[in-house]
Amino acid sequence: MGKTALNKDLKAMALKVAQVLISELQLEDITSETFDIDLNLVDELGIDSMELTTVVLVLQDECGVVIDEEDYPNLTNIRLIAEYILKKKKA
Repeated sequence: MGKTALNKDLKAMALKVAQVLISELQLEDITSETFDIDLNLVDELGIDSMELTTVVLVLQDECGVVIDEEDYPNLTNIRLIAEYILKKKKA
């Protein structure tokens, strides 16, 4: 798989993660296209651990992957979550 395909996959997954975040947390004034994928969800957006858990559970269902609970603290932005899910899907 070439680098462009990965970027395309990453972009698509990042959009999906952003859509789930916006939907589950009822974020207003933001779209999946305008969501900064490097924004720290906890420090900059104020998402707490319960909200993050909710988002992770929805993503597990929608993406068909298992996200290990011990990895939650590392999933601090959309890019990291998207990369994590893509890596899990390949495994």
